[in-house]
Parts: sequence; C-alpha cells; structure tokens
Amino acid sequence: MGQINQEDYNDIAPYGLDVFRDKVLKLVEDPGLEHAVKYVIPDIDYDSMVEALKQIRDPWEFQDKVMRPFIEMVAQRTTAGITSSGLENVHEGITYTFITNHRDIVLDAAFLNLCFMRTGRPTSEVAIGDNLLITDWITHLVRINQSFIVKRSTRMLEALNAAKHLSGYIHYCLDEKKRSVWIAQREGRAKDSNDLTQESLVKMLTLGGGGTTLENLLSARLLPVSISYEYDPNDYLKAREFLLRRNNPQFKKSQRDDLFSMETGLLGYKGRVHFTLGECINPLFADIPADSDRSEIVRRACGLIDREIHCGYMIFPINYIAYDEISGEKRFAADYTEEEVKKVDEYIDAQLAKVDLPDLTPDDYAYMRQKMLEMYANPLTNKLRAQCLRSCPND
Repeated sequence: MGQINQEDYNDIAPYGLDVFRDKVLKLVEDPGLEHAVKYVIPDIDYDSMVEALKQIRDPWEFQDKVMRPFIEMVAQRTTAGITSSGLENVHEGITYTFITNHRDIVLDAAFLNLCFMRTGRPTSEVAIGDNLLITDWITHLVRINQSFIVKRSTRMLEALNAAKHLSGYIHYCLDEKKRSVWIAQREGRAKDSNDLTQESLVKMLTLGGGGTTLENLLSARLLPVSISYEYDPNDYLKAREFLLRRNNPQFKKSQRDDLFSMETGLLGYKGRVHFTLGECINPLFADIPADSDRSEIVRRACGLIDREIHCGYMIFPINYIAYDEISGEKRFAADYTEEEVKKVDEYIDAQLAKVDLPDLTPDDYAYMRQKMLEMYANPLTNKLRAQCLRSCPND
C-alpha cells in the first residue's frame, strides 16, 4: 500500500494551496454569492469586499480576515453573547475530533471555531454534508473555509466505500495534517433536542486508522462538546414540521424548506450561546473489554459521547420552565421567576404565530406548543439522567 497524501482526498478535502486562489476567483465571480451577501448584509460595499477577497492568499488569512469578522457580526446581531468553558482541555500539539450535538446547520462549527480564534487556538476542519452544497458558490465557499465533504447522496453499494474514504481522511487530517476536525454526533439536527449519537457515525470513524475498532476510535481522540442555545430560531419551524408529519406521515421537506431553515438559523435571535468542551474520552474506553465485538464497542462509545455532551449543557430559565410545565410539578421553581415564565409564554406564542399553515385549529396550536416545550425540556431531562449515570455508572 502506497503512502497516503492529500491528493487521495481531493474530492472531499478543503481546497489545497495549489488551487486556493483560483477557487476564490471562481467564488467572487458567482452572482449567487453577491445575492446572498447583500441579503445578509444589505449595507455592505460589495465591490470593495470582492477586491479584498481577491487579495486573500491562503485559508488561514481567509478565516482571519473574512470569516471571523462575519461570524462576530452574526454573533453581535443575533445572540446575547457567545461564551465557552473547558478550552483548557484542548492541549497544544494534540489534534482532536470535536464531536458535538447539532443545533444549527451553519453556525455550530462556525461559533466553535470563533471560540478558538478568540483565544488564539487553531481552528478545526469542518464536516459538511453534500446535501447542503446546493450551488457551486456554496461548495467553493465551504471548501475555501476549511470544510471537508460528507457524501450522503450515494447509492447503497457506494455508501461503505464513501464511509471508508471519509474515515480515512479524518484520520489523515488528525495524524498527517495535524488538524483537528469537527463533526456533529448525528446527520441532521434532533428536531426535539433529544441529542443522541448515531451509531453509523461512530462506525464510520472506526473504518480508518489501520488498527482494530477500539484502536481506531482511540486514534480519533474524540472530545465531546456541548452546544447550548437559549432560544432556537427554528423552534417554530420544527413544531410546524411535527404537525405536518402528524397529519401526513409521508411529508418530506423541500429544498426551499431547508434553505429557509438555514436562513432562519443564521439570522434569527438565539439569546445566550454557550460551548462546553469536555475532556477527550479516550481514558473512558479503558472500561471496554479488549475482546468486545465491534457492535458493543460502538454502542458503548455512543453512550459515553451522549453522557458527556448531556452533562455539559448550560441550562437556561426556558429549559427549567418547559420541564416544570410538562411534568406539572414545580421541581425547579427556584431557578426562574414569574416574570421569566411570562416571558417564555409570550415567546412561544409569538413563535407559533409565525406558523404559516391554513386552517389551524386550537388542537393544532396545543400540539405544536407541546412539541416546543419538549424541545426546551429535553436538554434538562438528558442532563439530569447523564449526571446520574456519571455518578453511578454501574446502576
């Protein structure tokens, strides 16, 4: 077997320095970029932005001079602040697979990388599904911005090869390129915020690395990261989707729906946003018997990832209020005020008023309201369970 190098992964890897400038020029020539930028930033001097982009020499300058100011602007306009804890768990000279719950299609990895840039730490390469690469300019933008492609639109027979190829690139990135990577714990967001790791994702990580299943997981150096948004701008769209699926189990979202979700997530108000970086879970794998079969190793790994992500959630008043409203108890009454209850009720009513479906009945609104409460209660429910598992792992 010959030596593996970047060229083996040119179909999915971020653009290399040899083609970087050419791809930037293709990006700025695409009218789709101009339309998108002016939509998000109406007062921008687009021509000046294009001239500045043409001077960018490499991906790191692009992230520092283009992406960081843009993400800082999004944070300033759409959040009450982005905070983080646990950055001390990211040790200099070690690369990690940052595995997170999934709250926003566009911003999860961007906000995490912003936390790294603010503290002078290297950014990670970012996994992005090819289902989101709707236009050429989006493909150019994400690959210029150090993203690698997860091929999801493959036929059944090609899926295993695509997974092996992706896993090989992730291990190559960690070990040869010396770059950390970000990947979500599941394909797509959990509509009810009940964040659980997909076994297929962990299985994919075990396909590269050249060792046993357990050795390959250890070489991936998984570091769980918990993402907590006070408010989810897409909550009413998710409630709407729940209703549509209840009424028609065959309902499928359109590409237009996906684009609107991306836009809403990017521009909608999120309140406080917090990232909790846990510790690399390699030491926890010591409890997995070496003779365990692959399925058992993957199942145990998923459980550990879930536990660490759930324990790391930051809990906001809306989470406590939703939990108590669903349970019909006042278990967490000391963690919020009556004024905050009123604010949450008004927020939910305002969000549900945005649902654009005809002939909605009181029952429909009650159903969607319940689904929204579940979205906000589930992080707390999962955190309580995970804390119990962590303190009594054998119970």
